Amino acid sequence: MPRRAPDPAQVRADLLAVAGWVRDPDGVERPPRPALAAAVRSSLRTLEHQAPGHSVEVRVPPFGAVQCVEGPRHTRGTPPNVVETDAATWLALALGLTTWDAAADRVTASGHRAADIARWLPVVDVHRTCEND
Repeated sequence: MPRRAPDPAQVRADLLAVAGWVRDPDGVERPPRPALAAAVRSSLRTLEHQAPGHSVEVRVPPFGAVQCVEGPRHTRGTPPNVVETDAATWLALALGLTTWDAAADRVTASGHRAADIARWLPVVDVHRTCEND
């Protein structure tokens, strides 16, 4: 099992703290780097726990990377299944503000299993979260 599971309330708070900027990057001031880092890292850790395994590596430079999705374990060199994107795109996916298909031009996905992570997105559905507040 990967690292200790993140606290769902903290993940939610981390993601909601940057949601305004993710929705409207031109109209809302960019969050401080620590807030972006916390949102990316906690959402990646959540994905790691929701989709345990080692067959897909998800990278959001410079903030973090995790291995997830059941399947063959990768241990050396460049993994055969890699998803890489910027923080804004990852956070939009993690919050349910965009879909895997809609973000395809901003996500580099290699390997036949890379797109499997779409099954576990969003990490926190901002639409549902806002309705419940």
